[in-house]
Amino acid sequence: MKKSSKIITVGLLSMLAVFAGACSLLGIGTLDENTAAIYKSSDGLAISGYDTVAYFKEAKPVEGKSEFSTNWNGAKWQFSSAENRDEFIKNPEKYAPQYGGYCAYAVSQGYTASSDPNAWRIVDGKLYVNYNKSVQEKWEKDIPNFISSADKNWNELAEKAEASRKDK
Repeated sequence: MKKSSKIITVGLLSMLAVFAGACSLLGIGTLDENTAAIYKSSDGLAISGYDTVAYFKEAKPVEGKSEFSTNWNGAKWQFSSAENRDEFIKNPEKYAPQYGGYCAYAVSQGYTASSDPNAWRIVDGKLYVNYNKSVQEKWEKDIPNFISSADKNWNELAEKAEASRKDK
């Protein structure tokens, strides 16, 4: 390869890396296995306005406040404090619920359903929410297999959910 071709290739790869990084920071990009097609309440709030960081820090659901919010992946995320909001902004994939906040049990069964922020559980450092506490009890009877099934189903379901979004 000629020296000029190497320089062009390196330049193009560098530009691609910068573009990908910018898209990631802005919440723009391709669907990934756990965060695309965010379930939103009718007012556009992810996880019904609850603070996703609080599940990890306080081990309980805590309602967020509109003054501590950010937009990510097409949804508005609310937090109980500026500290929690800033923590989420640094690493949203760490705190966002799996399967975009759709019911984990439903995704394991091959469909999507809304979720209740009070029907939750952290498994292996990841937040999962379910339709309600009754469905969560069913999900908790075989968490590893339900997660495995949901992981297999999610990409296809996320694409369908993303395609049906009204706010695109």
